[in-house]
Amino acid sequence: MHRQKACFPILGGQYEDIKKRMLQWASPYSILLYLDSNRYRSQYSKYECLLAVGATYTLGDSLDALSSLAEQHSKQQDWFFGHIAYDYKNQLEKKLSSSHTPQTGFPDIHFFRPEIVCYIESGTKAIHIESLTTPPQEIYAAIMSIAVETVIPAPSLSFTQTINKTDYLQSISRLRQHIADGDCYEINFCNKASCANATIDPLRVFNALNTLSPAPFAAYYRLDDKYMMCASPERYIQKSGDKVIAQPIKGTARRDANPQIDADIKTALQHDIKERAENVMIVDLMRNDLARCCEVGSVHVDELFGVYTFPQVHQLISTVSGTIKKELSFADAIRFSFPMGSMTGAPKIKVMQLIDKYETSRRELFSGTIGYISPSGDFDFNVVIRSLFYNASSQYVSYQTGGAITYDSDPEKEWDEMRLKAWALERIFN
Repeated sequence: MHRQKACFPILGGQYEDIKKRMLQWASPYSILLYLDSNRYRSQYSKYECLLAVGATYTLGDSLDALSSLAEQHSKQQDWFFGHIAYDYKNQLEKKLSSSHTPQTGFPDIHFFRPEIVCYIESGTKAIHIESLTTPPQEIYAAIMSIAVETVIPAPSLSFTQTINKTDYLQSISRLRQHIADGDCYEINFCNKASCANATIDPLRVFNALNTLSPAPFAAYYRLDDKYMMCASPERYIQKSGDKVIAQPIKGTARRDANPQIDADIKTALQHDIKERAENVMIVDLMRNDLARCCEVGSVHVDELFGVYTFPQVHQLISTVSGTIKKELSFADAIRFSFPMGSMTGAPKIKVMQLIDKYETSRRELFSGTIGYISPSGDFDFNVVIRSLFYNASSQYVSYQTGGAITYDSDPEKEWDEMRLKAWALERIFN
């Protein structure tokens, strides 16, 4: 089955409106994924936004789902969209397990071949529509007929932290002891917050989040009664031709309304010894991960300690690249690097065992990844952080935030960093 394709111009004042219309039009579908770069541009940018709705083929948990995904993509030569949850690690490494009960309900892995794909390429003013079913002209007319809603405040919700401050500080002290004992040298430690018996409109919540915290890897995802609203600033991994890149984030500092103070904070972050140590540890880990799937000698650090600014925080971001081995499929680049080092630590297997021991909640889709695979086999996946999760059936809303722990970590400052990231999510409900 071949896609019908068409392209329609975007007039000057319609650019942001048409993205909102696309998402509003798609919202009744029981499966959809919307990816928004929020006009952040870099040399790696391909799309301003991507929308996939409906499913003509789905792939869920199986004995080797990544191989099945590569096989199906080879057969169909088409778009695939979906997610890989953090706990898929257990299928990639038999030494790992997850002891906590799942609550949001997302499967460990799920991909779908969409009925309809709409996208705007970076730096262009045209919307492309590719459809296996409805003619593109009808889809475009339906999108343009949607009334653009203004951003409506989210309902007032109160979240409960799973780990209170005292226990959080004690856990960090214990993790520092693990580092002193030589068990690991960096570990990502997170805390969950939740609200039970909550009734929200997920799309309105996403629009509020995306307005207050526009991010280059924002996403809105619906899988039946399960929703994710994401304002991620971080790319996990991208493949373009035979080149793969990873862009780990390690290092966070707050913003300030005073421009001079804000500039000083940014400069301090770039030169902070602890933050740079965190970042370089993960860069080394990603170099090793990419070396497993890339040609010998092709793995390079393209940028080290780049400082990037977002609405709530400054971040320290590095870029690692390599040339994928010709005999490997795109799925192998994911297989050999998942979960991403920025959300685990090093050495990887040991810290994931410690994460399961010291965190009190299952991560599920948090610190997993969501993204797309193009018909040519290129892909782009984010890191699922700065995200809200909602199960409409159980009326359960949750999020998780945290940071990287090294021996030099100050427990109080780690608590403050975790709460800074949490505030960026909670503030939309106040």
